[in-house]
Amino acid sequence: MRSETSSFQMISAAGTIVTPHSEEAKRIRLARWCDRVGALPVLQGLRRLWRRDLRILAYHRVLDIPDIGTFPFDLAVVSASTLQFREQLTLIRRRFHPVTFRDLFAAMDGGPALPADAILITFDDGYDDNYRVAFPILRDLGMSAMFFVSTGHIDSGLPYSYDWLVHMICMTTAERLVIPELGIDRALPRGRAERRVVAGALLERVKRFDDTAQQAIISRLQREWDMPRKPHPDCHPMNWDQLREMQAAGMEIGSHGVDHRMLAKLSQDELLREIKGSKAALDAHLDLPAEVISYPVGGYDAYDQQVMDIAKQTGHRAACNYIVGTNSLPTAARYALSRLPVEREMDIAWFTALTTLPEVFGYASNRNGGQRKGSA
Repeated sequence: MRSETSSFQMISAAGTIVTPHSEEAKRIRLARWCDRVGALPVLQGLRRLWRRDLRILAYHRVLDIPDIGTFPFDLAVVSASTLQFREQLTLIRRRFHPVTFRDLFAAMDGGPALPADAILITFDDGYDDNYRVAFPILRDLGMSAMFFVSTGHIDSGLPYSYDWLVHMICMTTAERLVIPELGIDRALPRGRAERRVVAGALLERVKRFDDTAQQAIISRLQREWDMPRKPHPDCHPMNWDQLREMQAAGMEIGSHGVDHRMLAKLSQDELLREIKGSKAALDAHLDLPAEVISYPVGGYDAYDQQVMDIAKQTGHRAACNYIVGTNSLPTAARYALSRLPVEREMDIAWFTALTTLPEVFGYASNRNGGQRKGSA
């Protein structure tokens, strides 16, 4: 996922912000030009002749934010506004062939092949705006999506730990950020936008630690800043009644672990608890079994062969990562399905270009997946 700024920024060991060069502006200009001259439908038709694959879109939150300057949580996980999402779905329905995981399983198991330009919509984490905002639009347009949820947060109602880290940095009255493990001791900027840059870059570095170290850093900041994690209306998970209603209306529900932890960074016992516990809770609370898992964060160091093996052994029929790409048919890797992240900065021309020619208008994943900062 991306920060609020136009270039990828990192925190150096000294706590300073570093901004490498970005090619994004060129890609956006090309996308808008192709859209303006009507080239994208032609390019889509040509691509169809030599590439048969499944596009899987990845969303997190669909949310209208009147004033981003006062929003107290991570903007990088806001994938689209209400208007953007409806516009994107309308384009998908017109230009592509929306499918479900049920369709994918049928094709993988020797049934009817997926249609050309097949596309599948997914959501990670389980924010309640998925129910309040995204679900009604999907239902109105007669479309379905897969919602990957972290079951422990459904039960607790607590914000996700990565969201809370960003929230603390945005809202703390502390004047300095001190993270000994990272060699960071720096003054916190006063502005919310500048703090978001610091928070996003810190999150990127924290995810490189194992789970124990990650939680220790976040917990220590909660204690030192007296900001214990608690339910918050701006970052709240869905509940079981909402998920049951969505499933009854044709939405698919999948696993995203219990506590949204990077699975490859857990001990084997904790890994089993995250995967088995999440599926068991979903199967107990919902009418249909959970058959697909999305690896939390989902980048190159968020899952490995052991994670994929356990996902299969526990009864999941497929799994999604958060690595940018499409999935060749009919031989797509069931337990390493790539996706195309959707981000709130995308206008409809960029979105159309991304879905039309992912190879050109996509981007290379970093170690955490996504474009820049994997907050899945």
